[in-house]
Order: sequence, then structure tokens, then C-alpha cells
Amino acid sequence: MIQGRNLSKIYGKGTVEVRALDGVDIDIRKAEFIGITGSSGSGKSTLLHLLGLLDRPTTGKLVIDGVDVGSLGERGRTLFRLNRLGYVFQDYALVPELTAEENIYLPSKVRGMTVKECTRACRDILSLVGLKDRVNFLPGELSGGEQQRVAIARALVNKPSLILADEPCANLDTRNSRIILDLIKKLNKELGQTIVMVSHEDWHKAYFDRIITMTDGKIQADSDPGTKNLPEPP
Repeated sequence: MIQGRNLSKIYGKGTVEVRALDGVDIDIRKAEFIGITGSSGSGKSTLLHLLGLLDRPTTGKLVIDGVDVGSLGERGRTLFRLNRLGYVFQDYALVPELTAEENIYLPSKVRGMTVKECTRACRDILSLVGLKDRVNFLPGELSGGEQQRVAIARALVNKPSLILADEPCANLDTRNSRIILDLIKKLNKELGQTIVMVSHEDWHKAYFDRIITMTDGKIQADSDPGTKNLPEPP
């Protein structure tokens, strides 16, 4: 599904050079739920941005779904993101003037789906995430947890093979965080989608199939969380 070799991301030059990512090798199998952890500045968000084609590596090779994405031009990268990737951000990134359904419309409309097709897809996906009665609500009329579920629905609507989540629970309380993580895990198992999620909470580890721990731009550990010594959810 994902294979990265010698991935680096360097900012600045000479004495002010910063290696946000430093020679990372990574392999992720289809349908895995991967957690990326590490302290602030460890490189976890930089790695996620490279996997999501939101940035280009300074060096290295990245293959996703059998495609060498480094060889793609800007239009090719845009189409790859649109058709194969889904994104969930910690700040929801919803358009405040649009309803839940209209926010989910956006990726589908860009792909050329008709209004009827978009409506059907949006209603189906909102039902899947438990928000079928919130179709016409604006983001400001939804709770934080509901807004994040709309963002997840938007990420899912085009049926991407890979979903990237950047600390999706960072702005949520514990109850809503558990709802979101339970939902993501459920979707991972039932839809077979590959999910890579950046997290800073120890108790989130119980949800992951594998945990990649980063330090100073390098992968410090890549391990199965198992069941021993995992912190209990609050």
C-alpha cells in the first residue's frame, strides 16, 4: 500500500538547516490502522504531509497504491489526492456557510458527480457516521464531535484507499474522542481502508494495529501495541 525509502525533508540551508525528516523508511500494508506518535517537533506531521502529497520530500522515494508519487506533476498529484486520499484535520476544516451535506459535497462535485449522485452519496455516508438527522445543519449548529464526524464523512465520500488523520481528537473532550476513535476503527475494519493517524495521547494506542514512534525526524520504534501495559481510556 505505502512504501517510502530514505525520505527526508530539509528546511533552510547551511548552519540554519533543519531536518524535519531524516532518512525515514516506512512500509504500511493495506487496511492497517497505523498510529504515528512522538513529541512536538519529532517529524510526525511532516511525515503525514508527505504521505498525503501535501508536501514533497527533499530526498527519497514514495510509492502509494503502486504509484511512484514523486514522479507525478502538480496536476497528477492533485488528481491522486482527489481520487485516492481522504483527510481528517484536527480543526475540522469545514466551510461555516455550508451545511453538513454541502461540506461533504465538495470532493464529489470536483470529481464531476451530478447533484443527484452527490446527494445520495452524502446521505449514505452521513448515515454511516450517525448523522443522518443533521444533513441540513451548519457547522456552528453542531457540536465539536459532530463536526469531526462530518469531516470524517467528507474524507470517506469518494471511497479513498488511504485516509490520513492529523490529531483528529485534539480539540475534543474524552467522550467525543472515544466516539471518533471508535468510529474510525469501525470504518477501518468494515470498509478495509488504510488509515494513518497522528496522535499525542497514550490511551489512543489501544486502537492502532501498529505504532510508529518518531524522534528528531527519525523512526525510533515501529511496533505492535499488543495488549499489555496499554493505558486504559479515561
